[in-house]
Formats: sequence, structure tokens, C-alpha cells
Amino acid sequence: MAGLRIKSSVFTRREWLLLLVLTAVQFCHILDFVLMMPLAPMLMRSLHVSAREFGLLVSAYTFAAAASGLLAAAFMDRYDRKRMLLFLLAGFGVGTLLCGLVDDYWLLMAARVVAGSFGGVLAGVVFAIVGDYIRPERRGTAMGVVMGGFSAASVLGLPFGLSLAERGAWETPFLFLAAVTAVVFVIAAVALPSMRGHLTGRRSDDPSPFSELLAVAREPRHVRAFLLTTAIMFSAFTVVPFLSAYLVENVGMPETRLDLIYLVGGIGTIVTGPFLWGPLADRFGHARVFMLAAMLSIIPITAVTNLPRVSMPVILVVTTLMMVMASGRMISVTALITGVVEPRRRGSFMTLNSSIQQGAAGAAAFVAGLLIGGGEGQPLTGYNTVGWVAIAATLLTLALVGTLRQATVPVQHSPFEGAGAPPLAEPMEAPQEPSNGKPRRRSADRRPHAAAAED
Repeated sequence: MAGLRIKSSVFTRREWLLLLVLTAVQFCHILDFVLMMPLAPMLMRSLHVSAREFGLLVSAYTFAAAASGLLAAAFMDRYDRKRMLLFLLAGFGVGTLLCGLVDDYWLLMAARVVAGSFGGVLAGVVFAIVGDYIRPERRGTAMGVVMGGFSAASVLGLPFGLSLAERGAWETPFLFLAAVTAVVFVIAAVALPSMRGHLTGRRSDDPSPFSELLAVAREPRHVRAFLLTTAIMFSAFTVVPFLSAYLVENVGMPETRLDLIYLVGGIGTIVTGPFLWGPLADRFGHARVFMLAAMLSIIPITAVTNLPRVSMPVILVVTTLMMVMASGRMISVTALITGVVEPRRRGSFMTLNSSIQQGAAGAAAFVAGLLIGGGEGQPLTGYNTVGWVAIAATLLTLALVGTLRQATVPVQHSPFEGAGAPPLAEPMEAPQEPSNGKPRRRSADRRPHAAAAED
């Protein structure tokens, strides 16, 4: 287990500062997205909406993020990463503020569209920065740290947000989050340096933004990554949006105890993300660890979508396992996906992938809403069917992850690197593809565990 601990020397001080700021950005936009789900029972009652209408409310954010991501992806690699991050963070903060100032279903949907248009694109910029400035052999651990924003949102944000909603109104958590976002904006503006390394080599006669975006979208390596992303979203977001409502209406969990799910689950992902899944992915291969987490995730998905009335400890065990396995999948696959694209196109690719991710999540929530009946205080029906859809999507990811191939690029050193940042594993995550399209075999001296997929 000693090899799985995160030592301070894994990253330099500048890298740690970068990762912590990016984690704070992740905390804000992820909390805004996931906050809607535990508020489902309260929103359904307050706004008098059905499960299907609530599913559309969740989908509005993701569809807006997908649409704006398509536009942003065309320009993402043509500007300073820091400026793009701050622009999107500011727009997201405004959208979140609007969510806290409305009390009508359609006005809330409009506010969610604004928040999604900016917030949904933030993840693409965050992961592009990690891909640009963290070497591949340490990228899994870095993703575990940055994705700690999700865990922090679960442990700190959601319980506090739900507490605010219970003491005030469902709008209150959004006002709180808007204030937190303003603080993070100031910190990012002061702490982060300019990030223009990806602009090196660009010329005035380069293809137009949309021509280059089309080239990114048509690259076979990228298409396989996009398909994998879509399947992952269907394996998660058919189940998650209606989890709180199902536990309250069907399993009999008190609505006032929902914060325990996210508190315990968040603690589980905080521990396993940077201290288990990330180091495991760097040591044994990103794709191998993804497959392990995906296969194990089938167990809690099956359990949670078929839960009868059970005790609180049973509920917490099942939901925590589901969150931990989902965290392992996302950490390992994101580290893997950042390597399928050349650095000069990474911003466009990651933003386009984020757009596809958001669109797939919205489609999954919409499909789940069609399969689920009930709501408005009545037990939900069809949730077990949604579970089978999620399991089928999970099995599909196992087939798709083996098709990924890494981009053939020279090893580049990050300006954030320095002495005292030793590699944890070889930088090879999967067999590379040379220009003739045939996989290149690993050299004899490469360690077997370094590759994430077999030749």
C-alpha cells in the first residue's frame, strides 16, 4: 500500500497550487449541477411538477452545456486558458445567482440554461489544463485530486446546501453558491499564471476555428473516446437524477436525512479518489483500472434500483459504494481520454468531449424520466428498468475502452514541473498509433503494468 500513498513530492508547489484552484472550480460547477437532484422532492412539491417535468429541468442544464460546448470548442485552443477559465466562471456565477432569484418553473429552467451554458464548459477547460501541465505518468493522481471537487461538493456543499434549503427555501443554496463562486473567481484571477503554451506554433494561416473543430470531431481516436463518454453518462445519469426521490418515496428514507447519503458517499470518494483510484490508475494503467471500477459498479447499481424498505445503514452502504465506483471510473477514464489528443488540440477536444458528456447526461435523464412514473408525493415506478439500462450501458463501456489509442506526440515538460516530482509509472496508457494506423508494440524494457490496454 505504500506505493499508493500521495506524497507531497509527487507534485511541485506550483502544481499543487494549480490543482487546488482547479479543484475549487470543479467544486462550484459540480455542486450547482448535483444540487438539483437531492432538491427533487422539495422542488416537485414547491413548483407542482411531475417526475418527467423534473427530468426536463435537469436535462435543460445539460443540453445547454452541450450546445454551448460545441461553440466554445471551436475557439478553446485559440485563447489563453486562464482567460477562458475566468470568462466561463463569471458567466456561470451569474447563472447560478439567477437560479436563486426565481420562483417559477419556466424562469428556473431559463436560469438553468444560463448556468449550464457556462458551467458545463468549465470541466473541459479544467481537464485541458491538467492535460497540458501534468505529465501522463502522474495524470491519474492529478485527476484524483481535481475530481476531489466532486467529493467536496458531496461532503461539504450538498449537506450544507440541503440544510440551507430546509431552513429557508430551495432558492437559498443557489445564492450561497453564487457567493462562493465569486470568491473562487478572485482567487483564480490572482493565483493562476497566464497559460499560453498550447498557442506555440499557431500561425495566421491556420484553418478556421470551425474547420479545425470538424477535424477534431472526425479523428477516429477522438470518435471512440466520444462514444465511451456517451456510454458512461448513460450508465450513471439514468439512475442518479431520481435517486433521492426514489429513496424518499419508495424506500421510506426521511427527506431530512438525504444529506447523509452525500456526506458519507462524499467522504468515501475523498478517500478513494486521490489515495486509491488515481495512484492505482498511474501504476497499473488507466484503462485497466477503469474496467475494474466499471465491473464493480454493476453491483451497487443493481442494488440501489431495486431497494425495498431497508434500514439507514443499508441505504448508506449501497449508495456509498455506487459513488465510490463512479468516482473510480471517472478518474481513470478522464486521465486516459486526455492522452488521445495532441496538446495543441486538447482544449477543443476536451470541451467537445464535455459537451458530448453533458448532452448524453441530459439524454439519459430524459430517457429515465420517460421510463419512470409517479412523483408529486407518489411512489416512483419503473426505477428497476432504469437500472437495467444503466447496467447495459456499463457493459458497453467495457467493450469501448479497449478501442482507445493514445496520440503519438513527443514527451513535453510542463512549466509547472521542477525538482522533486518523480514519475509514478511509465507515460504510456495504451498502444500508440503511428501514421500508418497500425498499433506500435511496446518496447521490451517497458514495464507490463504501464499500459492501460493490451496490444
